[in-house]
Amino acid sequence: MLTFIGLGLYDERSVTVEGRDALRAADRVFAEFYTSRLVGADVDELEAYHGADIEVRSREGVERDPEPILAAAAEGDAAFCTAGDTMISTTHADLRLRAEERGIDTRVVHGVTAQSAASSLTGLQNYRFGKATTLPFPYAHGGDDVPGSVVETIEANRERGLHTVVYLDIKVGTGPTGPDPDHEEYMTADVAAGLLADGWRDELAVVVARAGSPDAVVAADRLSALAGREFGDPLHLLVIPGALHHVEADALAGLAGAPSELLGE
Repeated sequence: MLTFIGLGLYDERSVTVEGRDALRAADRVFAEFYTSRLVGADVDELEAYHGADIEVRSREGVERDPEPILAAAAEGDAAFCTAGDTMISTTHADLRLRAEERGIDTRVVHGVTAQSAASSLTGLQNYRFGKATTLPFPYAHGGDDVPGSVVETIEANRERGLHTVVYLDIKVGTGPTGPDPDHEEYMTADVAAGLLADGWRDELAVVVARAGSPDAVVAADRLSALAGREFGDPLHLLVIPGALHHVEADALAGLAGAPSELLGE
């Protein structure tokens, strides 16, 4: 059996009870933290809390060399863990399909995701979100601006009246000069807001910082205004709203401090 476990958003306690039980029952536990991470707990704290040894795999160790994971699942019960949900945003469907092709049973234990938290914390209605996008560090895409694909996604959603979640780049093990095992960098919301204000338009946006933590922050304003603020430790994301229902506008004013002039009031 290979069980995919979403660890949730913040620390060692964010996993569901089902996920906790599956993790503790596994013969071997693997994890990756290059797509996201739990900012409230490191691997040692996860191991201590769950009483498990966790083998952290690099991107290459998951996508190019999954054999140790598959072999462990063929011989016994293996768990594969990520922050959030293992099948949302960055999916691990390829690993699951490889297991199924070898006759290994699989299951998914879902975790809370940044996208669902963004809807919950901002008051923007979940069914009114369109396609999400990721804003990379300028050096990661070879330019000094906002990639056209990011702008196209936001514009396409707005034409349909939909909101856009903009995930912010994470670089673990790779830096501006290439592979670097010691490199760990997280784009912050103020940097992202500045990039979008300059490379797109200075529109209403919403910052969500440290969703799932005791000190989560939600703040709405023009991108240029958000670019001048600090939102503390990562992880951060941005939401670019589309057309607002009056209940959503009230939520952004009451929960995120959005100025009334940006809400059409």
